[in-house]
Amino acid sequence: MSVDGEYHDRPVRPYVVTGGRVRPSRNTIRPETLLIATDAGKPLPVSASSEERALLWMCRRLLSLVEAAVHLRLPVSVVSVVACDLIDAGFLAMRASTDEFLPSGARGRSGGPGSARPDLQLLQEVLIGLQKLGEAAPGGGG
Repeated sequence: MSVDGEYHDRPVRPYVVTGGRVRPSRNTIRPETLLIATDAGKPLPVSASSEERALLWMCRRLLSLVEAAVHLRLPVSVVSVVACDLIDAGFLAMRASTDEFLPSGARGRSGGPGSARPDLQLLQEVLIGLQKLGEAAPGGGG
């Protein structure tokens, strides 16, 4: 179901979008990962999917993976696979919890769970967005 309470069926199933893959090529990408288009100067191949094109267009400005999934109306797991494909191809960069951008060849820090903390402001914005969704939902509110 969508936010407005209506069911929207997609003509293309998620497994088609990812080529049947269920895991992203990177284990460092998370829902709060920030994505931004690189200035690679090379055009997407003609074979690029509409989801890849839309994600790249949205990421002209810094955008979290979960926000992109909402805009694309796809599960976060599907968008993470698509995003990783674009990162691997050099079209997207992902921002770590520190202020550095990881280039397409980097795999992130090797620290264990909890070694990278999400940005507090991002978490607050997500919380506010979820509260607004709860208030807008039928029967929602406090």
